[in-house]
Amino acid sequence: MAHPLSGANIGTLATVTGRSGLPSHPLQGLGVGLAAIGRWPVSTVEKLVIESKLPKLEDMPPPVFILGHWRSGTTHLYNIMCESGEWGYVPPVATGLPWDLFGIAKVFSPLLEKALPEHRYIDNIPVTPTSPQEDEIAIANMSEASFYHGIYFPRAFAENVMRGLFFDGCSTADIRSWRKQFTYFLRKLYLHQGEKPLLIKNPVYTGRFAMLREMFPEAKFIHIHRNPYDVFVSMRNFYKKLLKEFALQGYDHVDIDETILTVYDRMMRDYERDAMDVPEENLVELRYDELDADPMGAVSKVYEALSLPGFDAAQDKFERYLASVSTFKKNKFDYSDEAAAKVEARLGYFIEKWGYQRPGGKGGLDTGARHGEDAA
Repeated sequence: MAHPLSGANIGTLATVTGRSGLPSHPLQGLGVGLAAIGRWPVSTVEKLVIESKLPKLEDMPPPVFILGHWRSGTTHLYNIMCESGEWGYVPPVATGLPWDLFGIAKVFSPLLEKALPEHRYIDNIPVTPTSPQEDEIAIANMSEASFYHGIYFPRAFAENVMRGLFFDGCSTADIRSWRKQFTYFLRKLYLHQGEKPLLIKNPVYTGRFAMLREMFPEAKFIHIHRNPYDVFVSMRNFYKKLLKEFALQGYDHVDIDETILTVYDRMMRDYERDAMDVPEENLVELRYDELDADPMGAVSKVYEALSLPGFDAAQDKFERYLASVSTFKKNKFDYSDEAAAKVEARLGYFIEKWGYQRPGGKGGLDTGARHGEDAA
């Protein structure tokens, strides 16, 4: 199967490898490089031709963004809402070939669909040609500032992750370049999706709330949070599986636990700071527990709080989708007192803020191994 970075442009590959080193797996690296070189003429033609057809950003309806740390239920909510048929969203082909969405992607769409995995690598959620995706893999193919470059090039794991999440070490020009590619992708996506309002899900944007509000003053936001204990054990699985599948370099040196705790704390504190003055009609907070126990009620709450149209008309579609995934089996992970102690020491502020406790306990530290359930 082709590496996700096979959809990147030459400039992105050159910048990232210059910072991170060449792939340790020669054949994979060669495949990625040849794909970028081979696509370059066609990608260039598409960019020149499509630019005049793309809408200006200010002429598009304000997007709705689903925010929340990974493994907090953002994918589940995204999948439900996209069933309405009223939203433009990121399909798999757009993540893999963002530069070629109106050219190569159309020609090779049947082959690309056959190459899709049956399920996501990190859990058991099915993947189909129309499954909504987060846009970060697409952005990693267009910009050198992406969280996924830490996964792809773990020799510079910490640097790539922090650049991709918080723009650490990025110049003003680097950030301007990211914004240019991000908005270019959204403009292409809007046209590709039949000029429907865009619904975008990406955990990375949880720490970029202020920037998104600046770029899209009328945008609306949904933030979903989940028990930090469960997020921690699920994120261990997330990193292990993604590194195993997509890393182009060795990653034995990566401290997964420290990465999870550092990123969670910083991302959520940035979000908390930036959300303080957001009008309530533009932001709704949702607990994963609510979504899990009563998904229809949770989605209704989102639509009502943000004054989004179309809930009643889409209710039957939502219910049919929920019935189709009712037998979905979540991953379950053991976690120990040691893991719980790490979470409490570093993320205790959020546990207390949102009223969470250690799963299986009655408050405070519990003893013995417990099970945490995975969530999308």
